[in-house]
Amino acid sequence: MITVIGSINLDLIASVDRLPGAGETVPGTSFETAPGGKGANQALAAVRAGAKVRMVGAVGRDPFADQALALLKQDGVEVSAVRAVDVPTGTALILVGPGGENMIAVVPGANAAVSPASLDDQQLGAGDHLLLQHEVPLETVAAALEAAREAHAVSLLNTAPFREEAAPFLERADYVIANETEFDLYAQVLALDGQNRQERVRAFASATGRAIVVTLGAEGVMAATPSRFHEIPAMKITAIDTVGAGDTFCGYLGAALAEGMGLEAALQRAATAGALACLKPGAQPSIPRRREVDAVFA
Repeated sequence: MITVIGSINLDLIASVDRLPGAGETVPGTSFETAPGGKGANQALAAVRAGAKVRMVGAVGRDPFADQALALLKQDGVEVSAVRAVDVPTGTALILVGPGGENMIAVVPGANAAVSPASLDDQQLGAGDHLLLQHEVPLETVAAALEAAREAHAVSLLNTAPFREEAAPFLERADYVIANETEFDLYAQVLALDGQNRQERVRAFASATGRAIVVTLGAEGVMAATPSRFHEIPAMKITAIDTVGAGDTFCGYLGAALAEGMGLEAALQRAATAGALACLKPGAQPSIPRRREVDAVFA
């Protein structure tokens, strides 16, 4: 079982000829809405990878809530622990430019109501996997990491978005997943030793005894444990939309580890899934199903 504690949003997506500068208005070419939120995206990725998944979060009592939960329910994510609260459902305002580059503004809404009390009825057990991100209150993230440790469950913490105050408890997660920008920022806050990113990745794993995974976009993935270092090349693609690629990676990585794969094989599968997610627009609609990922390996 994978328990995902995180954000649930409705994404409002506009495609533009180019991303605007400060104070600039640019014409758009299309608009659509799609379910999103880092937590929900990762839960959907994990269930599409073949895992049994439970989502813990919150939505508003508004029309956006049903849209935000639609694909989770359709794909079989257990959503009984998603509460309805008297705050609007979270939203993300996304501009997508040429080559899939994007700009995103997130309005937390109901996600801010995901408190440590949300964990009260969650029965984590030895061998279960817990997937977390930074789009819910950090006190909830910290409490969930502690609950996982006490239950002997495996915790995966995606450090997005970057929040400096979260740096001290990164070492409490069994697996830390960051993109290159986030890792570089956390490396500064944590004063990690090393002359380059690879050395600092190794330094984090050595100092904490944990595994660290850093996604590098088109350059692939690097990861370190206290005893090993991995580099996984990226699949060569022409990206249409990179929104959701990182969340797809996280969900597939959690599912692969829960399935019993070794870290290197799990990284390869997750990196492939993340690349495939760049070939379609939207965060959740673009998440590939297991058979699509299997076809690449076949």
